[in-house]
Amino acid sequence: MELYHSNMKMADLIESNYHLLAVLTRFGIEGGFGEKTVRDICEKNHLDTDTFLLICSVYTRKDYSPSEEILRDGHIDCILRYLHQSHDYYMSNALVLLASTIEELITPCPEAQKKVIWQFFSDYKDELEKHFAYEEGEVIPYVQDLLLGKRNPHYSIDKFEENHSNIEEKLSDLKNLILKSLPASCDDRLRVRLLNYIFALHSDLDSHTAIEDNILVPMVRLIENPSGHRIQSPAKDQADGSGRDELSDREIEILVSVAQGLLNKEIADRHNISINTVITHRKNITRKTGIKTVPGLTVYAILNGYVDINSVK
Repeated sequence: MELYHSNMKMADLIESNYHLLAVLTRFGIEGGFGEKTVRDICEKNHLDTDTFLLICSVYTRKDYSPSEEILRDGHIDCILRYLHQSHDYYMSNALVLLASTIEELITPCPEAQKKVIWQFFSDYKDELEKHFAYEEGEVIPYVQDLLLGKRNPHYSIDKFEENHSNIEEKLSDLKNLILKSLPASCDDRLRVRLLNYIFALHSDLDSHTAIEDNILVPMVRLIENPSGHRIQSPAKDQADGSGRDELSDREIEILVSVAQGLLNKEIADRHNISINTVITHRKNITRKTGIKTVPGLTVYAILNGYVDINSVK
């Protein structure tokens, strides 16, 4: 079902989903639309209207799967333009804003807590920077060469999918740490402000990933193999793991072992249980805390007093 069309007013498009303001910003589209249509605005900004609406559709409904015909008619250079500008926004604006707010929020925390929170954020920032550097240095140039008729025999868009890490997981962990584990001495107004920033960035990154998975990858496959391809990407786990139960004594023991850097086999040996039991406990810990990554669980254990920072590798 068509979500948007070229003759609708741009103001009505934004009214339908104000998050689309981010899409406009990344294409350099300025406000003051008046009664102009989406097509009017796109033509003024030298932007293919159908591709712009395709991005808006995926941004609004992340399960939207465009048909092969729509993908064939799309302009992949517009997709690359959007993704490049998104990378710049995340690193130069969104993460800078998060960093300054985190720094202010954790001022009253003990030094050990400050250290682990800041280190967790810094590691996430570095991970995101590497993720985008890979896309800028490998994926985008590969696609640009394809458009020029140059094919790299040692690379394909499948390799991008294989290396396409989940860039939202650690951000989700940061959100849960701020929401559940920071001491009450932290300014609650700053906490709420930071959580708003994190929720907004998480939603935006989720849209960014959906555009890569549902538009970029299948479009590139059409160029690589025009006669036959698979459009759909493998389904991703949508569970958020946001359980609210308290950790049991055994789960706390397993959490401490995870925070201390032990592998599942080592944890099983330490507690005289099977590896399957360790895995079950770890799933329950993630469900109850809402935190999925080992670094996130480590910070959670430190902030909640389950483990001393000096015992962590």
